[in-house]
Amino acid sequence: MTVTDKKVAFLLTRGVEQIELTSPRKALDDAGATTVIVSPSEGTLQAMEGDWEHADTFDVDVPVGEANADDYDMLVLPGGTLNADALRLDEDAVALVKAFFDADKPVAAICHAPWILAQADLARGRRLTSFASTKVDLVNAGAAWEDSEVVVDGNLITSRSPGDLEAFNREILKALGA
Repeated sequence: MTVTDKKVAFLLTRGVEQIELTSPRKALDDAGATTVIVSPSEGTLQAMEGDWEHADTFDVDVPVGEANADDYDMLVLPGGTLNADALRLDEDAVALVKAFFDADKPVAAICHAPWILAQADLARGRRLTSFASTKVDLVNAGAAWEDSEVVVDGNLITSRSPGDLEAFNREILKALGA
């Protein structure tokens, strides 16, 4: 099953949890989708393993201020504490996430990434999951938080951690029609 006509934006910045970028990206690339890194970072950005160990660097394809939800079929939000915390404070990143929701396009967020949903007032009334440390923030933002490997609520796909990547990737591909 392929999704060769689909284009997926990965929104991230420095401090992204590497495996939460590379695993879904590989699943999408292997299925034939085109994947693009969108970021407020310029040039390259540093990924992490956990919050302390530097991993690989990745090239930014599109500056977040120039990204348009109309150009993509899906948005993927990898986690990582540093990444997620920085993105939720970036006005262009929040606006891009809102644009995907306004267009009713699939949005997939893992680990700490759902923080931006609280910031954008998009968690209210939604079923979702995340890394346990963000639960209170999401519940306070009006979400119905679940401790599940993956939660699909309409166009929103969420997972808790790298241990849930198999289920997360499966639902991403399913949402694209693979």
